[in-house]
Amino acid sequence: MTIAEAIPAATLLQGLKDVNVSDVVAVPDTHQRSLINLLNQQEHIRFIQAATEDEAVAVAAGLIIGGRKPVVQIQHAGLYACVNHLRGIASDGHFPMVFLIGLLGRDPHREPSDHAGSMVMLAEPLLDTMQVPRYLMDAPSDVGMIAEAFSMAEECQGPAALLIGVTTS
Repeated sequence: MTIAEAIPAATLLQGLKDVNVSDVVAVPDTHQRSLINLLNQQEHIRFIQAATEDEAVAVAAGLIIGGRKPVVQIQHAGLYACVNHLRGIASDGHFPMVFLIGLLGRDPHREPSDHAGSMVMLAEPLLDTMQVPRYLMDAPSDVGMIAEAFSMAEECQGPAALLIGVTTS
């Protein structure tokens, strides 16, 4: 039985537009390549490519200070790579920052917690330990979670995470 299905890039892009995202700061993620391709073909949301996840978090914080509404787009390996900046800048700095995190290599027939690979299996517990609200997007109908994540980030004045369950289409 399939638990997760691909979310079309156009659906994700529309979800980002619906909440008035101004910028996507990304360390390119193979899992979300179709969204990156679509972002680079349109003019409504600025795509900013960062060299590292730490840089993406810092750039997003600067954009927030400047009155913009960014998303940080990374894959799960990048989540592990930027834990200190996630904590130090987004959480401790009280930046309402939303992360779009691809669960690269996830088996769509299994829950992330039942995945054999530690990178997928530990992403949700890591976010829980860091007290970062998280939303698992496993179907096109989950695109409304984008608005929920932004509302939660504003309410908590800190980060929130959207986990993209399978490769975007």
